[in-house]
Parts: sequence; structure tokens; C-alpha cells
Amino acid sequence: MSTELSDHLRALSDDALGALLRLRPDLITPVPTDLAVLAARAQTRVSVARTLDTLDRFTLEVLDAARFTRSPSDGTTSAAAIVAMACAPTGGPEPARVTEAIERLRARFLLYPASPGDPDTLRLVATVDEVCSPYLAGLGRPAVELDTAADLKGAVVALVTDPARLRRTLLAAPPAARAVLDRLAEGPPVGTTTNRTEPVAWLLEHHLLVETAEGSVELPRELGLLLRRDAGPLGPLHPLPPTVSAAPRATTTVDRAGAGQAMTVVRHTEDLLEALSDEPAAVLRAGGIGVLPLRRLAKAAGITEPLAGLLLETAAAAGLIGELELGSEVAFLPAAGYDDWRVAPLAQRWTLLAGAWLAMPRQPGLAGQRDLKDKPLTVLSPQLERAGTPAVRRVVLAALGELLPGTGPDADELLEWLRWQAPRRLRGREDLHREALAEAADLGITALGALTGYGRVLVEQAAMAGSDDDPLGRRPEGDLPPEETPVAVALATLLPPPVDHVLIQADLTVVVPGPPEPALAAELDLVAEHESGGGASVYRVTAASLRRALDAGYAGPDLHTLFARRSRTPVPQALTYLVDDVSRTHGGLRTGTATSYLRSDDEGLISAALADRRLSGLQLRRLAPTVLVTPFSSARLLTSMRDAGYSPVPEDATGAAVLTRPKVRRAAARPALEPTPDALDAPGLTAPRLLGIVEEIRRGDARARAARRAPAEVRAAAGQPMSSLTAVQAHSHALAVLQQAVRDKAKVWVGYVDAHGANASRLVRPVSIGAGYLRAEDDRTQTLHTFALHRITAAAPAD
Repeated sequence: MSTELSDHLRALSDDALGALLRLRPDLITPVPTDLAVLAARAQTRVSVARTLDTLDRFTLEVLDAARFTRSPSDGTTSAAAIVAMACAPTGGPEPARVTEAIERLRARFLLYPASPGDPDTLRLVATVDEVCSPYLAGLGRPAVELDTAADLKGAVVALVTDPARLRRTLLAAPPAARAVLDRLAEGPPVGTTTNRTEPVAWLLEHHLLVETAEGSVELPRELGLLLRRDAGPLGPLHPLPPTVSAAPRATTTVDRAGAGQAMTVVRHTEDLLEALSDEPAAVLRAGGIGVLPLRRLAKAAGITEPLAGLLLETAAAAGLIGELELGSEVAFLPAAGYDDWRVAPLAQRWTLLAGAWLAMPRQPGLAGQRDLKDKPLTVLSPQLERAGTPAVRRVVLAALGELLPGTGPDADELLEWLRWQAPRRLRGREDLHREALAEAADLGITALGALTGYGRVLVEQAAMAGSDDDPLGRRPEGDLPPEETPVAVALATLLPPPVDHVLIQADLTVVVPGPPEPALAAELDLVAEHESGGGASVYRVTAASLRRALDAGYAGPDLHTLFARRSRTPVPQALTYLVDDVSRTHGGLRTGTATSYLRSDDEGLISAALADRRLSGLQLRRLAPTVLVTPFSSARLLTSMRDAGYSPVPEDATGAAVLTRPKVRRAAARPALEPTPDALDAPGLTAPRLLGIVEEIRRGDARARAARRAPAEVRAAAGQPMSSLTAVQAHSHALAVLQQAVRDKAKVWVGYVDAHGANASRLVRPVSIGAGYLRAEDDRTQTLHTFALHRITAAAPAD
């Protein structure tokens, strides 16, 4: 069978063979040495199963027709027989659609001509029966097999071979029993029952069902065909995908809703990472973040724990979260790239997150569940790795992309549509597809159930990587600045422009009427506390936030200038007074290391600190009217004073105030994941690469066939033992043939023993003989070979 298939593959043109490899890319991993190896690999169970996983429901039904119409004698069928069976029932599919499905099977060489001279007689790859369901077209096994399996001594065969008796038995069946038969006739033809109910007992007693095992029953094939007489042997066929009932919405409505969600996702991600920066989360022994730290981060960001887990996983995939050793433990905290991401344009920030989600081989939805050892699965733990999740996400988004723009089907409708597209691939993975759809909505890739315009660009860019338009396997936008990539540009047009001003209200709240530009965002983070986000962010100025700004180097006049410059409304008098009060007391007290000391030019302030009971733990004592000392460190002194409501600042040995921004810890920078072609569906098989692979396979096939065509005397000399005298004579004859070939520049067959002691033969053109070596050129591979003369066993002219 493999020899037959290899002959057919050998007769294909380079373009046709390349088309096969594009449809079945698993055949070239690794690249086969010749066409015989390719043919054998194409018939393996794994390769056939992968190919069937890519076929739609109707093509699989036509494949069942091919299996059904095979001749019992030689196992062949024909396109005409397949079309006749599929189109037999009234209202069946059009013959043209069946023919198209047959061509899809032939293009993948699941069906191929039985002989080169008879293209109409088709043969099915044998392993299809091993991979597909044993219940052909949803029908049970023949009665003879069930009789043997159940040891019924021919009772079932006797019933189905007597049409009159079979019809009488069916007509006598009670309504409940007939309902069971009709259900099994639709397929699958097997069922289980915990207790033998009256209808099932009646059917077993009359041999209309066969008990194949304890509690398992099966409907004989002959009876199933009789019950399907109106629908045909294959049952109802599905030549067209299911329709989607959802009406398309206006694309502008979908895009605006998605853009709003994209803004929210970026803000929530930033909130999570800021909370992680303030208090890093320890890495558990088994990896991942614990339940309590996750709960703390979710509360800080004001979101649910599942959404926090999704955003943390996505941020980690985008290279924004890393691990750092802090003392005796390792903790998660923002990576070095986070600071650059934080000040980038909003569309660029979202694009990085969305691309990382599309590429990450992890399943965040598993967090909170338990593994096979009953251990909890946690966010960012290695146990969430799932290699197939990127392909599932691409399939879900691609399905939405094939619908009319703005169409938002519900999850059940979309899954039904996907089940028609690739039923074998979806089987048992419905929850994973639902999860991918929900995550896409949470991230703003979809909105109102539909794929957004910029989401469509994201999917198209991911699919283009490794295509003929990208022959080097680079992403098309790889040379563009991040803010100019197609996805970022498409989203940026939907987002409100960044604002450089605020609205300060009398209650000291600061309203930002839009996404703040990076410089304004940095200033607000320093001088105010963030309260809420959305289309308009809200901050509040407090004494603590002003003290933080003063600690970072601002002075009172600088703060007045900042608020006056940024605010489009008059600065409230309450804010002016608050800035003056905080700046007046800021730095009035100084800390240092004596062990540490506290000094001030204001004796009254020193006396108040010394008498303050809240500071009794510092054990302060007066050295001078304006100086207090403590046995504790200056850091503890500074923290305790601020906790008690004072505003001290540290100073150096010269007495100058030390004003610094708080230091932030960052993990090592990590590259972000990018969407890549699926390993099975499109592993970068560009046209030039396909032609190169085809050429390599053909060269290997030519070498293999040439080796099999070596003259008998060369094969005999290389493979049979000889006496010493005969060996010397053969060697001398071989040298004479080689010397003549060098003079004539002619091709010769050379038999030799290779470095591993194996006998081999090669067709070459000798170039020179000398120093104990023959140098010869192989025209097929365009390479020069060197043979040790003492290893050559025979030589013969090529003709």
C-alpha cells in the first residue's frame, strides 16, 4: 500500500506535492528523506488523525460515504458511488458539493487513485478506519459480528435476514421501545442502562438490540439502515454550516464599546502592577501567587479575582512581571520594562497586552481549581501551561472574523458553528473555547459579542506571520515603531486624545477629562491619590500626597505653579491653604544618624515631639534646646515621625536636606510573547520554503532509487564475502574502471564500505585518483565526495 501511494506522490508535479505539504504540514517534521518515507508517514495514525481534525462536518460525512461504498473484494470505491450514496435521499446535498468534498479528501491523499491509469477508482488510506469511529456513519456493527460477540448463536442474523419477520417485529414494538430504536438509529448506535427498563428488556428479548457488555446495548447495522430508509444510509447530511441568528450591529457601536473596555483593561493592569510594586507577592514553593496575595491585588485594583488572574497572566506574558530575590524569598514584582510601558501611548500599551494574550500558552481559567493530586492551581504557576490554548484563541477569533462585521452571536451559536467547521477538534474542548471567548471580551478584543475592527486587524496580523507575504517568518509590523503598528493605529483612532489639563474642584478632587498624557499622569501620581478611573479619572489631593511631592523635590511655589498650569478651573482656596500649610511644616524637623538625631530651629516643635506619647517608643532625649537623639536608626525615626503626623526630612552630613523619590524595585526585563503560526496549521510554510522542501525530497528519492538500480556486480561485490585472491582481482578491476572514468570524465557506479562498516553504492563522476583516495562528484547533490581506495570493493560503468 505504501509503495502504491509513493508511486502516486512521485507522479505529482512540484506544485501539487507542495500543496499536499501545505495541507498536511506534519508530514515534513522532520523533512522525509524520500517519497517512500513521505508515503509511509502520510498513512500513520497520528498524521491521519491530525488531518481529519482539520476537516469540516460535511467532508467527514462524505468520508463515511467513501468507507461505506468500498468493495468488499479489493477495498476500492469511486467518486460516482460516493456521490450516489450522499445524494440518494430526497432533499440531499447537491452533487457539486459532494464532489467538492471528495476533492478535499483527494487533495489530502486520504483518497487516492487505486492505480495510475485509473483515476476514477479510488482507494482509502487504511488507517482511516483505525482513527475514525468504529460505528460507520453512526451505524452499529453488522449482525454477524454482534451475534458472535454476544454468543447469540445466529439469532440476530436470522432476524435481519428475514425482511417480513423483521418488519412484523418492528410493528409490534411498543411506542417506548420504538422511541429507543429511533434514537439509536440517529447515532451513535450504542447506549447504556443501569437497570433494564421494560422497553429495553422487550428489545433485547426480540433481538432488536444486542447486549454487548453489562449494561451496554447496540443496534445492529441492518436494523439501523431500515430505520433510516427515508434519510438514507448516512442519515441527515450537513453540507452548509449552521446559520447565525444574531443581526449585525453598527461597527462604530462595537468599536467604541471595545475601545472603552480596552482603556479599562490598561488601567486595571496598571493598578495591579502598582499594587504589586508597593507590596511584592511571594512566589509559592510550587510556583505562582497565593490566594491571599491575589485577593489583595484584586481588591487594590477594584476587580474580581478571576479578572485579576487573567490580567496578571497576560501582563507576565507581555514581559511586565518578573521574579526577584528579596532577602530569603523570591517574589513577583513589575519587571524593568513596566516603567516604559506605563508611559507609552494607551493604544500601544493595549496592543502589547492583546498580542501577549493571543500568544501565551497558558489557561488562566484553571486558577482556583485542583490538579490530579488535589493540589490547588494558582495564578502564574507552571501548572497552568497548556500548549494548545493559543490555537484555540485563534480559532475562536477567526470564526468571529468570518461573520459579517458587527455580528455578535452568543456562545452556543458560535460553538455550534465551530462544531461544524472542525467537529473532531472541538470534541471535549467546548469549555476551553467558551473561556477564550470570555477572555477576549474581558480584554476588549470583542465587544457586544462581536469582533472589533482593531481586533480583526490583530487576528489578521497574527495569521500573516510566516505566510507568503512574510517569507522570512518576521511579523509584518516588526520594523515599525510600536505606536505605528496597524493594531495600535486602528485602536488609537477610537480613543479620545490624551489631555494635558485637569479640573480641580472645591473638595480637592482632580478630574482628568480623558486619558492623561504621560507627563501629566506622572505628576498626578506624585501629587494626588487615584480614586477612580474610566473615561474621566478622578484623583484627590491630600496632605500625604503633597508631602510625597515635597519629599521628591517639589517646593511650595512649584506646587502652586503646577496646579495653576494644569487646571482649567480656578485653583480652590482650600488647596492653596493646604499646600501652604504642608510646605510650611515640611522640613521643619531634620533627622540624621548619631545613632540618629532630630533637630529643629523651632524649640517649641522640639519640645512637642519630646512630649508626644506616640513617639515614646523612640526613647528620645534632648541634647540641646534644638536637638533630640534616639538609639534607633534614622529610617525608623523618619517613619515614626511621619506616622505621628509630623513632616521631617532627612539631611546629610553637611546639613543639607536629602530629597529623593521613593526607590522602586524591578525584576529583570523580559521579552513579550508575540503571536506565532500554529505548529500544525501553518508553521511558516511559505512558497519558497515549500519548493525547497519538495526539491530536497525529490533529490533524496532519486538517490534512494539510484542506489536500488546499482549493477548486480557492484551490489554483489559490496555484499558478499570473497576469497583474498578474488578480492584483490575485484579491487584491481575497480581501479582500472575508475582510472578510465577519470580520463573519459564518465560516470561510474562505486561499491564501497562506509565509515560505519555498512555496504553502499553511489553513482559518481571521478575527478582524480591519488594519495590513496578517489575524489568524485555527485551530479545530483552537486557535492564532492572522497573515498578511501582500500574501502572500494567494486566499480562499473554507468551504462
